[in-house]
Amino acid sequence: MEFSTIKKTLGIVALSLVSLSGMAQDIIARQAPSDKRLKDIHNVKLNNTAALSADLNDPAANIYTDWTDNIRSCTGVVPSNYKIDLRGFCMPTPSRKINSPFGPRWGRQHEGLDIKVYIGDTIRAAFDGKVRICKYNGGGYGYYIVIRHPNGLETLYGHLSKQIVKKDQIVRAGEPIGLGGNTGKSNGSHLHFETRVLGQPINPALMFDFEHQDVTGDFFVLNNGISKGSVAKSSKK
Repeated sequence: MEFSTIKKTLGIVALSLVSLSGMAQDIIARQAPSDKRLKDIHNVKLNNTAALSADLNDPAANIYTDWTDNIRSCTGVVPSNYKIDLRGFCMPTPSRKINSPFGPRWGRQHEGLDIKVYIGDTIRAAFDGKVRICKYNGGGYGYYIVIRHPNGLETLYGHLSKQIVKKDQIVRAGEPIGLGGNTGKSNGSHLHFETRVLGQPINPALMFDFEHQDVTGDFFVLNNGISKGSVAKSSKK
């Protein structure tokens, strides 16, 4: 009798410990910081998605007042100390080789970067945005695309062999928009990549580090509305 009672008691204690262990694990799991972070991230993502959808219908409406398919139509004064959010970016190509930098070239200003790509290479949207221009210019960019982004930037992708988006189409960062090529005024397959604010060119290398396949910071500040990045800076904050 005594042995049976002791055995029964030990069994109850063991079950209690197992139950306690399970409860303890549940308590620990509920208190884990990752749970709160995941919940917060989920809520932020939902809120951001709703806001982003509105932005993409009329991106950067706070500084742009026009929407045409004329590449030179977006003119105006860039706001003083204009802050461009570079988070949520995607490199337009995995290529790390710059064939020709931004700046004076052959007696004129080269307003972008020439990045080595091959015909048929996938070219991707740098940020979420809306396609403003999708045209062909035989004496210049060849098949090219201009996308306006909620952060105020417009990105241009030139000398494509094929465009796979259409004017007024909303695109997401990293979405394929075209294929690398050698169309227009070009001496070999490459991607001509430009970044502009209100039609004013800014050196893409001040924001995009192709060698390391990253942006130069979370934000890019264009001081006093001066273009070409001469007094611009990036920030990781």
